[in-house]
Amino acid sequence: MGEFDRQESGEVMTRRDHLNEIFSNVDENEKALIGPLIDEVVSLEEQMMELRKLPFIKVHPKNPEIQKTTPAAKLYKECSQSYMNAMRILINVLRKVETSAQDELMKRLEEFM
Repeated sequence: MGEFDRQESGEVMTRRDHLNEIFSNVDENEKALIGPLIDEVVSLEEQMMELRKLPFIKVHPKNPEIQKTTPAAKLYKECSQSYMNAMRILINVLRKVETSAQDELMKRLEEFM
């Protein structure tokens, strides 16, 4: 876990804390379900940051036109795909919350009409 952001109090907010804050308005049952997914997203982000430090292409020393992807490139691609799938799920959860909040707002506005 790396430093993500500083709160007004000066405390360091981790990426996990930040994601949990984003999902603070989610139903408690859904929070229980997405909690492990948030942990997975944070883990994947950390793995991808480490993999970015490694070379993704190996160039033949005598013929630079011959190139191969490295194991790090393959792992990065796999992590990236898993990350994107997890983020899609989390975004859909947020959209559901926003939609229900908008529906509630519309109901309250209709009371005044």
